[in-house]
Amino acid sequence: MSFDDILAQASALQTLQRALERDRLAHAYLFEGPSGVGKQKTAMALACALLCPEQPKLGCGRCSVCVRVLEGKHPDVRVFGPRDEGNRNLQVELVREEILPFAKFAPFEAKAACVIFPEADVSFPVQHAEAANALLKTLEEPRANVTFLLLSERPDRLLPTIRSRCQPVRFGALPASVVKEIMRARGIDEAAIELAAGLAFGSADRALSLAQDGLAERLLQFALQVDAAVQARRPGALLELADELAGSDDRALLLDALRLFYRDVASCAVLGDEAPLAFAAHAELIRKRAATLGAARAADQQRAIAVTCEAMERNANPEVALDALFFSFA
Repeated sequence: MSFDDILAQASALQTLQRALERDRLAHAYLFEGPSGVGKQKTAMALACALLCPEQPKLGCGRCSVCVRVLEGKHPDVRVFGPRDEGNRNLQVELVREEILPFAKFAPFEAKAACVIFPEADVSFPVQHAEAANALLKTLEEPRANVTFLLLSERPDRLLPTIRSRCQPVRFGALPASVVKEIMRARGIDEAAIELAAGLAFGSADRALSLAQDGLAERLLQFALQVDAAVQARRPGALLELADELAGSDDRALLLDALRLFYRDVASCAVLGDEAPLAFAAHAELIRKRAATLGAARAADQQRAIAVTCEAMERNANPEVALDALFFSFA
């Protein structure tokens, strides 16, 4: 693992490599961006660059030090992910008993140390601020040669005081071509690649998951089923689909597929054959639907889905929220 292994994140890598070259590395970074785009790989590559004796400031990914870092066995690189239970936020006791002592006394073996928090917004959410507050002073006045790396898909869910003590580094969604390249390298069947990549929102992890067991195709078929009920003006059928969706383990993915379908319809209504489509394999169906639904209505339905998703993230009742959403389509 080295910076050369990170795909399509030139701006983020340039920021970090320039800081390394000039010995101006910040004491804390907030890697912001979608999941599955290389944030954690970059964090590990940066740790290697800081500790590697063979290629200092670059990291070789092959020496014994780099191998230990990548295998999670080096005493100067610690990764603290969210808990497996409850709401997964880190407990204040863990911060006080493990993280703060490490930050106080590291590095132990190398010349630098790293503390990495994957899913930092889950580990330190605004609604459970005790652990984040315990970490604040250390983030503000860190020991020399200790670097904190916070990775977040939703940085707005972190305390503003945490964000203000970190230098942000933005990671963008991966281009579809890169996602497809990653999928081909993993041996994914070509027939599954196009649809999974279209549904992945530029996330390689998400695309790989969607390509398994025909999941992407099932998501698309659900979206088409909902829209068929919308076209037929069958509110009863829509409410049945809403109830089915409310109890589904794949609810978020199904809603994403439905939102993407209406985004495709809106794009096609505006741009015609030039529109980039997530569901390119169904371009003819989408063109016909764009002609009947129109750009404004399709965009309204896309926005309504996004608003409903946000409401459910804030603990709105799924049955009530989805009933209201699908009834608005009728």
